Amino acid sequence: MEVHKPEDKNNLVWLIFFILGLATLLPWNFFMTATMYFTSRLRDPYQSSGNDTDKEEDNRSLLEAKFNNVMTLCAMVPLLVFSCLNSVLHQRIPQKFRIMGSLAVIFAVFLLTAILVKIEMAPLPFFMMTMIKIVIINSFGAILQGSLFGMAGLLPSKYTTPIMSGQGLAGTFAAFSMICAIASGSKLNDAAFGYFITACAVIILAIMSYVALPKLEFYQYYNQRQSGKRVNAEENKLDPLKNENAAETTPALNQKVPEENVSMLTIFKKIWVLALSVCFAFTVTIGTFPAVTADVKSTIAKGENWERYFIPVCCFLLFNISDWVGRSLTAVCTWPGKDSKLVPILLLARVIFVPLFMLCNVQPRHNLPVIFHHDCWFIVFMIFFAFSNGYLASLCMCFGPKKVAPHESETAGAVMAFFLSLGLALGASISFLIRGLV
Repeated sequence: MEVHKPEDKNNLVWLIFFILGLATLLPWNFFMTATMYFTSRLRDPYQSSGNDTDKEEDNRSLLEAKFNNVMTLCAMVPLLVFSCLNSVLHQRIPQKFRIMGSLAVIFAVFLLTAILVKIEMAPLPFFMMTMIKIVIINSFGAILQGSLFGMAGLLPSKYTTPIMSGQGLAGTFAAFSMICAIASGSKLNDAAFGYFITACAVIILAIMSYVALPKLEFYQYYNQRQSGKRVNAEENKLDPLKNENAAETTPALNQKVPEENVSMLTIFKKIWVLALSVCFAFTVTIGTFPAVTADVKSTIAKGENWERYFIPVCCFLLFNISDWVGRSLTAVCTWPGKDSKLVPILLLARVIFVPLFMLCNVQPRHNLPVIFHHDCWFIVFMIFFAFSNGYLASLCMCFGPKKVAPHESETAGAVMAFFLSLGLALGASISFLIRGLV
């Protein structure tokens, strides 16, 4: 007898996963967007401003000069470590505790950050507190991300798409905020305060959405189906005779009921191609963006307003919009299929973007010539680079949990999230080498 499957009325479950996906990356994107605010508070008040011929680089304090490098390190290492822990320990810690706890901690950190905007602090304590907050946000963000992908693995494959799409929109929103701040001419502290309050509002919306999720019939159906399989597995392990009798009386339904706890290695062997593919995708992406792309200079601006908006628009906004479109397209198109070898081949081909960007007008440069002078080259490269990242990485994240048995899908989603984080960490590491080669 076929059980009636409820529909996702008004796409509410899809929308909730989108909001939760937005909440996973919005905090980190807002921290990156507010870099100017953080570095402005790290300036040494007793340092001489120097004469007009001094370079800005020479006038920066040590904390100000090293902020971006240390911030990246404090973000990527916890992200990788806690993604690994989540993929191993997610079966021992309740899902509700992982997700609600992570959202609550992230909200508290952003509320504290907004309050600190109005409080004067010496540069060193401010630097230390900022790095601690970045570690906390990315640690719990990793748990949240891994838990969400695992939760989406219990639903039809298209429900991974709203998470990826929401993450893409987070970057777009942050880039748009950056452009608005430049255009408004408002004070840096006021803009930063607005950033962090906005992030708090989004986190509250995410908490409310997650609270509403278990009340929706569509989510209840797939969640209870998974719970029922686990209960049957436990009963069959405790009473083998019952299982044998059931198999004899219902031969048409005679399927081996899998055990709940399956080794991570067993699952990895089923999805290793997709796991390594998504890892490589983000290694190439973060290895180039923004370490190389943010240093490209416009060749047609010549001191006009376009020069101020070139990187915010053509690098950050264009990347995030194209990436978001690519992620969102997987909701209606999943070509090629989950068993196709074309996905990893296309991801390997993306490595061509690394030399293409290196040969754009990246400044300063010491080793390579500029081949692609005009701004249009950079814009075209950025569109295809970002779109391919969003589309192909989303396909990997959608297909991964569907290449394993239903009871393994949550663990497979967590494993895929770990390899996504591994790609981010590897990309951040090699970005220094790629930029140095230019």
